[in-house]
Amino acid sequence: MSETRRAGLARARLHNARWTLAAAALALLVVAAWPEAGWWLPVLAFIGVVAVALVAPRGSPATLPSQSPPALVRARADLERLTAIDLAAAVPDALVIFDRSGAVLHANEAAQAAFGELPEGLLLQMRFRVPEMQDLVARVLSGEAAPAIIEYAERVPVERAFRVAAMPLGRGAGVFAMVFRDQSESRRIDRMRADFIANASHELRTPLASISGFIETLRGPARDDEKARENFLQIMQNQTERMARLIDDLLSLSRLEMRTYVRPTTPVDLRAVLRQVIETMGHMARESGVEVKAKLGDAPVTVPGSRDELYQVFQNLLENACKYGASGGRVEIEIDDRSATDDREVNVSIRDFGPGIAEEHIPRITERFYRVDVETSRSQKGTGLGLAIVKHILTRHDARLTIRSRPGEGAVFTVHLHSTVGRPAGAQQ
Repeated sequence: MSETRRAGLARARLHNARWTLAAAALALLVVAAWPEAGWWLPVLAFIGVVAVALVAPRGSPATLPSQSPPALVRARADLERLTAIDLAAAVPDALVIFDRSGAVLHANEAAQAAFGELPEGLLLQMRFRVPEMQDLVARVLSGEAAPAIIEYAERVPVERAFRVAAMPLGRGAGVFAMVFRDQSESRRIDRMRADFIANASHELRTPLASISGFIETLRGPARDDEKARENFLQIMQNQTERMARLIDDLLSLSRLEMRTYVRPTTPVDLRAVLRQVIETMGHMARESGVEVKAKLGDAPVTVPGSRDELYQVFQNLLENACKYGASGGRVEIEIDDRSATDDREVNVSIRDFGPGIAEEHIPRITERFYRVDVETSRSQKGTGLGLAIVKHILTRHDARLTIRSRPGEGAVFTVHLHSTVGRPAGAQQ
């Protein structure tokens, strides 16, 4: 129900209630004036109340005068003064207004940003040459009543996808509008989701296929071969451990994605976290033949964050350095907090002296399941999710990761964090 209709009903009820109250008050006055009267007087007063209520003029939304508030009248007048160009400027999507010939009359700022300059008089058929756009313009100019909608994609300078709708403005005005709804981000997320499911399924299917094959062998040809049985059981155990690690990493990613934009603010001492990481990973480093050298300074270095998540970041980075940079024989960890501004940055770098990473791999190395060397990664019990987890944790901390490497010169992974100087500490995360 509209606001005007509601207001009319309220006025009608108030109008009728006033007449009923007036009749009731009159009856009470009559009874109070002649208390010595017999039973007939209250009966007569009651009949009078009913008669007045029946014959009194009744208000209704249709008969009562309806007057719009002055503010509503002014707003309606302002609305009537708006032009199509004013409305186009308020639309966040790219919007182009054109005439019967397909010539541009106006393009809003979003359209200019998306498609470059669209000067007045430019034919849409000349700017958008793909057949589906040509057909869309022809359909709307032919007078189709319903809005024409298509999917449109551009691949240069970057790949983008749009849902395009075209419709006439007004009745018989000879002016038309075309709206471009950008679908690029949703399409990218859909592709990422599909790739993620495919990769996760593949990563789980491989060990499952191995385990299934070994079980079949143990139940058949190798039933009485003790040496083969021990060998196969060890491989099966390794494969189940690999699946367990993969599932743990997938659960970690899922939890992080649910809290991506919740900033942890608990003060965390980076020196203490790094010392614990080095101590925990010491056994693995010695097994890999790697010496870990730390330059952590003497004073506490405090940053806002989640201690457990930052521990996971540096554990993953140090583990990767020991696994893939073992040939270099050493790993160096250093804290750099020498900036003196109130909003200073604390940098923690982990450097290995292994084979390094080729330049073309660096932009993609934090993608899920992306591996520089698949066989090496699997032999080192990697899941392909470690650096993706690192990236998600740092995003949650409003931090970033930079990678410098050249083949044969090792790699440097640097975590850039904000310090707590000048920042209030929050509650425990």
